[in-house]
Amino acid sequence: MRPKVDIKIDIRGVSKTYASERGPVLALRGTDLTVNEGEFVSIVGPSGCGKSTLLYVVGGFLEADGQVIIDGAPITGPGTDRGIVFQEYALFPWLTVHDNIAYGLERQRLPAIESEKIIDRLIGVIGLAGFENRFPRELSGGMKQRVAIARTLACDPAILLLDEPFGALDAQTREIMQDELLRIWLETRKTVLLVTHDVTEAVFLSNRICVMSARPGQIIEEFAVALDRERPREELVLSEDFNTIRNEVWLSVRRQALAAGQQNAEP
Repeated sequence: MRPKVDIKIDIRGVSKTYASERGPVLALRGTDLTVNEGEFVSIVGPSGCGKSTLLYVVGGFLEADGQVIIDGAPITGPGTDRGIVFQEYALFPWLTVHDNIAYGLERQRLPAIESEKIIDRLIGVIGLAGFENRFPRELSGGMKQRVAIARTLACDPAILLLDEPFGALDAQTREIMQDELLRIWLETRKTVLLVTHDVTEAVFLSNRICVMSARPGQIIEEFAVALDRERPREELVLSEDFNTIRNEVWLSVRRQALAAGQQNAEP
């Protein structure tokens, strides 16, 4: 008997048009996608294909045609069930590193002792011990993004929506944060939807990868990722299975990037 699969996120026929000086721009057209409970799904595709737009629609920050259904109910806006990390840091400039991370915990009215344990652990994870009392203006761009990631993880949302969360980080910190995110997912089996331009990152983190077409974006191809996540990173990323999947996804994205270039070249 096959195990029951619970659909966590159900995206049905989502289309989004933006206004511009040159006329309306169709960013998404009839996009369909289901994400099951506990899945880690990455969305990749050519620049400008609508990846981030789709994520913001799921987050409830953008209105669009079609429906996004979470746990069987259509969304009507942002919710505490969804934690989102944007490309930009979006920190509160008047709060310290500690207080930025604590913000959501205070709204949840967690006991102070429990909150401090969570904050201390996450500050260690993001490598900012000793910076707890610094303000955002005193941090580098990469440090700000690490705080933004920690603030989202602190609230323990059921769904994580990640928009290029590691793009501003240096290579070493990026790998550390990828490892931490993978560890969290393996332990909690949260539902995760990640937008990234980095195919290697998508393969390392996901158990399914969706490729979007050139604008107007649609999901046009999917790849299952079945890898042994218990293997050390060094072994995993050099394995034949890893590189086979990475090459297949990369070629799919390349085809869509070439199609986007042809569209842009048309008069």
